Amino acid sequence: MDIQMRQAFFSTQNDAKSQASEIVEAPRWDLSDLYQNFEDAALKCDLESCLENSKNFQKAYKGKIKDLSAEKFRSLLQEYEAIEALLGKISAFSHLVFAANTNDPEIGRQVQNIREKMTEISRNLLFFSLETITVDDQKFEEWLKEKSLAGWKFFLEGIRKFKPYQLTAEAELALMETSLSGRAAWVRFFDETMAELTLPLNGEEISLTEALSRTTDQNQTVRKEASEAVGNLLKQKSSLFTRIMNNLLQAKGAEDRLRGYETPQSSRHLANRVSGEVVDALDKAVKEKQSLLSHRYYRLKAKWLGQDHLDYWDRNAPISKKDTKRFTWAEAVEIVCAAYTDFDPEMGKYAKRFFENPWIDAKAVPGKSGGAFAHPVTPSAHPYILTNFQGKARDVATLAHEVGHGIHQILAGEAQGYLKASTPLPLAETASVFGEMLTFKYLLKQAETKEARRILIAGKVEDMLNTVVRQMAFYRFEKAIHEERKKGEISAEIFGKLWSEIQHESLGDAIRLEGNYAYFWSYVPHFIHAPFYVYAYAFGDCLVNALFSAYQNQPEGFVSKYMALLSAGGSKDYRDLLAAFGFNPEDPIFWQHGLEEIQKMIDQLEKDNF
Repeated sequence: MDIQMRQAFFSTQNDAKSQASEIVEAPRWDLSDLYQNFEDAALKCDLESCLENSKNFQKAYKGKIKDLSAEKFRSLLQEYEAIEALLGKISAFSHLVFAANTNDPEIGRQVQNIREKMTEISRNLLFFSLETITVDDQKFEEWLKEKSLAGWKFFLEGIRKFKPYQLTAEAELALMETSLSGRAAWVRFFDETMAELTLPLNGEEISLTEALSRTTDQNQTVRKEASEAVGNLLKQKSSLFTRIMNNLLQAKGAEDRLRGYETPQSSRHLANRVSGEVVDALDKAVKEKQSLLSHRYYRLKAKWLGQDHLDYWDRNAPISKKDTKRFTWAEAVEIVCAAYTDFDPEMGKYAKRFFENPWIDAKAVPGKSGGAFAHPVTPSAHPYILTNFQGKARDVATLAHEVGHGIHQILAGEAQGYLKASTPLPLAETASVFGEMLTFKYLLKQAETKEARRILIAGKVEDMLNTVVRQMAFYRFEKAIHEERKKGEISAEIFGKLWSEIQHESLGDAIRLEGNYAYFWSYVPHFIHAPFYVYAYAFGDCLVNALFSAYQNQPEGFVSKYMALLSAGGSKDYRDLLAAFGFNPEDPIFWQHGLEEIQKMIDQLEKDNF
């Protein structure tokens, strides 16, 4: 998700630096629970074990899956899961080291070496999914009648859903072999480029992350200068980012054509086990509500700021000079843990584990991956969290968000094991966004003045607009550029035109998107890393609104149902899990209810005449 932060304004540059150095003090993680470093003998041993075990697995089962008994197939699954779990541990370590040091060329080289070895191992395992897909329906149903395989039904059906889009074994191997020099290489190039970007601002050379942070400064002049500097930088680099995106679009389009996917987003929907109709219903609901949500809110915000309109650098501006609250790391930890504990003491214990152990890399340092994430690693280890903590209210919410992911990952891993723990996208953002809501409600209860409440509510509304309206606009932008790429290579001007038009439609006339804003699409990492992932945020936010409403209306029994939902991981269909709460995401009315919760907050801001 794009950066949505607040930053206090200090009267002098020296004061700001002094305050920042005090507040941004935050922990770095310790990855030694996985491996000491790339030279660790244990890492090398595990890589060799994975390679040897994958060869033995291939020798034992390749060409034989369709003839296995249910008992033998269950044994195969256990062996396959053990190899994949160890491979997952190695992959996680490699990814985490790189995320904390993206501009270190030696680390980049080591990561690439790991990826190449992992591709060799994955090549030996590829037959598992290819042959499982081709097992005839009668045989598959016979397997599932066995008690030992009943719990694997949803996981196995998820593999078999790709049958219509399966290529030959030779073609699948060719795609796997070329991925590292194709898509993966362009993604790595993007990540390394973004980490190295700096720009001049007021006589100093700063990182892109720092410049983006300044675009939400209390002082409008600082916001404008930072935003224009970012726009100038992105324009200067536009040919590079345009080339990266064009190549990724072309690569995905080629593979989609080979596999026979109807639309560019079809493969994402299939992987998410969600129908295109459900996502279309969400998108339609958001578009229909935009005038009552983002359009109305930004007109209101312009009025608060004493302006006729908002320039794009004003969109996430603090709404009040009193909106300067900054938090130390200790304060942020206390708030997040208290919010989770108030909801459920057991949930609070899970949250505290992340702070009692060195599982979080929170300090904002040069060369580190921007944004935030939680990596599940494997059930035999534990998740790790990365954030870039700078002491702002948004950073506290981000911390709560990622801890929610981490709790979800622990619960699912403990209950389901490695292969069934991964949560389908429709529910992937549930625990994280729910954690943000818990933290917001906790802070709202602590607010002592009307102005403090206004700042909190307005901040939450802006987060929700960024999460729902803006992310669905991102989704439409992705659809537009994938369609445009079918006509040929896309110019930087066309990218900018599509971006600006779709953003204007979603945000409304109260915001002016002029100058170099047309280039701001190029720093959004989700377009590069995970095409069409963005609708997960809107899905999760609307779902959490519905869940929280259910919790407030009938708290008895809610916690146990909620914990069961998280513990299910990827073992059940999301529709079955949500039925326990009386929800039906395939009903368009469901999305209307979720969006109305945002509308109610805006109503409150207007009604209370803040």
